[in-house]
Amino acid sequence: MTLKPDEAGRFGKFGGKFVPETLMNALEELEQAFYHCLGDLEFIQELKYLHKEYTGRPNPLYEAKNLTKHIGGAKIYLKREDLNHTGAHKINNALGQGLLAKYMGKTKIIAETGAGQHGVASATVAALLGLKCKVFMGEEDIKRQRLNVFRMKLLGAEVIPVSSGSRTLKDATNEAIRHWVTHVEDTFYMIGSVVGPHPYPYMVREFQKIIGQETKEQCLEKEGRLPDAIVACVGGGSNAIGIFSPFYEDKEVQLYGIEASGKGLETNQHAATLSKGLPGVIHGSYTYLLQDEYGQIEEAYSISAGLDYPGVGPEHAFYKDSGRACYLSITDDEALEAFKALSKTEGIIPAIESSHAVAAALKLAAQFSKEKIIIVCLSGRGDKDVEQVQKVLEGESEHV
Repeated sequence: MTLKPDEAGRFGKFGGKFVPETLMNALEELEQAFYHCLGDLEFIQELKYLHKEYTGRPNPLYEAKNLTKHIGGAKIYLKREDLNHTGAHKINNALGQGLLAKYMGKTKIIAETGAGQHGVASATVAALLGLKCKVFMGEEDIKRQRLNVFRMKLLGAEVIPVSSGSRTLKDATNEAIRHWVTHVEDTFYMIGSVVGPHPYPYMVREFQKIIGQETKEQCLEKEGRLPDAIVACVGGGSNAIGIFSPFYEDKEVQLYGIEASGKGLETNQHAATLSKGLPGVIHGSYTYLLQDEYGQIEEAYSISAGLDYPGVGPEHAFYKDSGRACYLSITDDEALEAFKALSKTEGIIPAIESSHAVAAALKLAAQFSKEKIIIVCLSGRGDKDVEQVQKVLEGESEHV
């Protein structure tokens, strides 16, 4: 069983709908359509077909023997979301929301993106389903993720640069919400993570929980038991909640969410929302966020564009306060070392987001005995990051 929100869309005290009155009808329409489709056999069968024939699921649960030998502790497995079509877990959610948009009769979708993987997934699904697509993206992220911007344009999407604030994911989300308010009649807002007002956190979780469902089946098949620990990176938190949620009631499985501590938790240049933030409202949801003493949202920082967000999904906030999951943090430098370690030991170049999870898994594996099993959600591949990592390692840039 997975955790469900209450009628107000809250996980405990977190979540809910904190939006302008003009969006309430749109959210209620979305909620009704989503609950209908969850129980609609034709919708479910079409989504399963696309997962198998288009995305390439189920993807492998790969035993990383070289990496395990390199660290000398617990056995490490990688859940290979990087092998999905478009190269990340984001396609799982985009396919679900794209089909939902078609069911609702919407002809246009909008999306926001940081690292570009959700933007690419949204543009891909829009092309597949014949929908027009606009992707909002901060100017700073456009510079960091030029390859993904080019991919979105090739797929037929219009990329809208956002120049306000820190010009990153938070600001792109603000602009996407503003656009949705005035175009809600024919436009579907495809949110890319487990954030925003209800039903988005629950809906995105439902479309991403296939990661954890497959992981559970594959681990039982390979090892005859469940893992001892699961590790996943957390920005908004969609890949993490996707792999965590099917294990919610399996209390013997320790869940570790890994935030970006950037240049260190002692500085103001990090994105460790759950470690250093306080509860408040961001993008229509009550959750943990980085804020100053007056309640104003503080800018987040990470070497990874995909983790550079000052809020987090409300289900993660509930997991933190209830103690179901433990949230640790990894610095830029530690993530880069893990990026290199996985590349050299296994021939797998991970996304810099996923490298945060790999770095934490290496620390945990070294502390565990060889009989223990750790599974890392390898949420995306690193093709998009290679050029930028080269610049960082050669001292030409501090950003990926």
